[in-house]
Amino acid sequence: MNYDFSQDLKQVQNRINHFMLAQFEHIDSQPSPLVEAMKYGLLLGGKRIRPFLVYATGEMLGTDANTLDYAAAAIECIHAYSLIHDDLPAMDNDELRRGQPTCHIAFDHATAILAGDALQAFAFELLTKSSEKSTTLSAQQQLKLVQTLSQASGVNGMCLGQSLDLISEHKQVSLTELERIHRNKTGALLSAAVMMGFLCSPYFNDKNLAQKLAAYSNAIGLAFQVQDDILDIEGNQAEIGKPVGSDLDLDKSTYPKLLGLEGAKQKAQELYQSAVKILDEIEFDTTVLRALAEFIIQRKN
Repeated sequence: MNYDFSQDLKQVQNRINHFMLAQFEHIDSQPSPLVEAMKYGLLLGGKRIRPFLVYATGEMLGTDANTLDYAAAAIECIHAYSLIHDDLPAMDNDELRRGQPTCHIAFDHATAILAGDALQAFAFELLTKSSEKSTTLSAQQQLKLVQTLSQASGVNGMCLGQSLDLISEHKQVSLTELERIHRNKTGALLSAAVMMGFLCSPYFNDKNLAQKLAAYSNAIGLAFQVQDDILDIEGNQAEIGKPVGSDLDLDKSTYPKLLGLEGAKQKAQELYQSAVKILDEIEFDTTVLRALAEFIIQRKN
């Protein structure tokens, strides 16, 4: 039977959305709108690629989905916080996200900032909850999960990438510099998602497997951003859910700008082929990770 990636992705979306919503059941911030703003930024659509990678990698290695829920939710909280802050006027100044008003438009600037701050903290709270709810993860695994997510989120990952991206506006950067921006801004969390799925598995001490999964995740992480750059030029606003051409308006360095549109498409294909080649070396059923790599370079939003 052929594997149906779109159906699998939809099931993951439903699972993680239900799980994340349930985490707010006993949290009340009234009269503050903080919780509602957090839920707005976290649950307002989204492909859920990062949770999908956590589940796909962990389940490939024999881990039960219940064990992966908290790690999957934690990384999506970090991603959501980054988008809320990224949309702010001081950064990309976007008013649409996933076809809806961005958090600072739907609420206000201060509430959006605080919602992002709170989601960042909530991510690590969820990882500590997993130790309470799951008996299958050791303290060593818990610590490695926290370390992986924190490193990918901060000065050695996403925040560095965002900072480099901002200071590169209206400047000409080299291909090497652009790759550094994207490997941190976008790639770091995608790589962390794969590694967090791995860390939840019984094979979490297998260094050889870790290296192969890291190489795969590095390739798809960069491919994801290359495709984003392509969609900023030839995408459809209704599908993307935000204005097309925003990178051009901000005069950002992108792969199409440096390589041309066809060159950027070729780069995405090369990264896809690299990811698939790495999967050939992994002695598990990599069907889902292969389909995900293909989806990344073929997606329209």
